[in-house]
Amino acid sequence: MKVGVLIALYPGVDIDEKFAELRSMGMESCQLTCWDREILHDDEMAEKINAAIEKHGVTISAFWCGWEGRKVWDFYEGQLTLGLVPAAYRVERLNMLVEGSDFAKKIHAVDFATHVGYMPENPYDPNYQEVLVACKTIVEKCRENGQNFLFETGQETPVTLKRAIQDIEKDLGKGNVGINLDPANLIMYGKANPVDALEVFGEYVRGIHGKDGLYPTDGHCLGAEVPLGEGKVNYPAFIQKLKEVGYTGDITIEREITGEEQKKDIVMAKEILDKLI
Repeated sequence: MKVGVLIALYPGVDIDEKFAELRSMGMESCQLTCWDREILHDDEMAEKINAAIEKHGVTISAFWCGWEGRKVWDFYEGQLTLGLVPAAYRVERLNMLVEGSDFAKKIHAVDFATHVGYMPENPYDPNYQEVLVACKTIVEKCRENGQNFLFETGQETPVTLKRAIQDIEKDLGKGNVGINLDPANLIMYGKANPVDALEVFGEYVRGIHGKDGLYPTDGHCLGAEVPLGEGKVNYPAFIQKLKEVGYTGDITIEREITGEEQKKDIVMAKEILDKLI
């Protein structure tokens, strides 16, 4: 296991500078994340990323693609606005993910991740089958591009997520569907203990976010994200469990703030993770 960091793509970002900063912190891998559709059609940006990869010796462990439209990160409006679950946004978001897969191919990213949304826990819910159809479309697109499609954890229970993957595999076969496990999300959404979650879906985990958080304290709002080591993720037990299930990929630090405090927390997180690994 190696430690990397999440880097956001947006119009005007200096990717060479971002990769140089990454290397200055002693890291050599990253996940790239993008919520801006304009970027996905920017061949010049793809060329700059490829040049920076070669210059700095950075590995892109995954391309994390967001989606357009209204989004509210809570337990009420989130049900209606996040991911591919809300029917009103599904088609356009699916189109954006298809475009994102094509962009990821240009930068040679093999793993492609996103949040699907609050996947229904009831497999007989009509919305469950409709979301599966959308997921199968992007899984097939990723397969066409030589990629793995990764569900980002958090908005569904581990059992619901595993069921969804198995139901997709029934129709499309095994091989390119997996999980980008964010242990903090499982806690912040109140869905599971991440150590125990590995007992459920450990064989599907292909990516990890190094993030920490607190459990929600009411039924409306997510738990807070906090610096790694200050939340409820038991990182010593989590890293040990990753080793037990045979995970050898990267751990990508994510800290959802900006500025110097973000950089300070990232450096601190890397120190903690390096010791545990």
